[in-house]
Amino acid sequence: MTIRVLMAEDQGMMRDALALLLGLEEDLEIVAQVRDGDAILPAALEHRPDVALLDIELPGRTGLDVLPALRAALPSCAVLVLTTFARPGYLRRAMESGAAGFMVKDGPVEELAVAIRRAHAGERVLDPALAAAALSGGPSPLTERERDVLAAASDGATIADIAGRLHLSESTVRNYLSSAIGKTHTRNRIEAARLARHNGWL
Repeated sequence: MTIRVLMAEDQGMMRDALALLLGLEEDLEIVAQVRDGDAILPAALEHRPDVALLDIELPGRTGLDVLPALRAALPSCAVLVLTTFARPGYLRRAMESGAAGFMVKDGPVEELAVAIRRAHAGERVLDPALAAAALSGGPSPLTERERDVLAAASDGATIADIAGRLHLSESTVRNYLSSAIGKTHTRNRIEAARLARHNGWL
């Protein structure tokens, strides 16, 4: 039986190399390749893959942002999250959103092929060290709205810019930022955003 695979990866050379190497496996067929997060769901609905490989850092919506909608639209499609960044918070978010596995990109392609087969068979595929770190690190202390505001603030946007972008009042934005700074035990929103991103909470 052939396993139909969708790949979401923004780096063209990496995407082409992975598609070529995985395509050499007799039981794997790459049915779709996309380079940005907004293209994942339409491509998945068109091609109906058995397994989706989602990078986290994508233009538009991230792989983690798209994951819940993809699982809801195609529950039969197992999702493997691939990332360069082995952040425990990313793994927690992926698992909570229904991912079948979480893989760091620096492993051999043979391991990825095995992971695809295992995910398709209904197994969970996790790096043991990263799973242990995720469990010991605990969940993100940030609410969804605090995370949104902190993410919007991380590029140096002003309070007014953030308020306009998220359709909130400036005082509400200040309150969310203050709460996020307090919960992360940092001195300002730049440090809070840096820590949250490092932990995979954003």
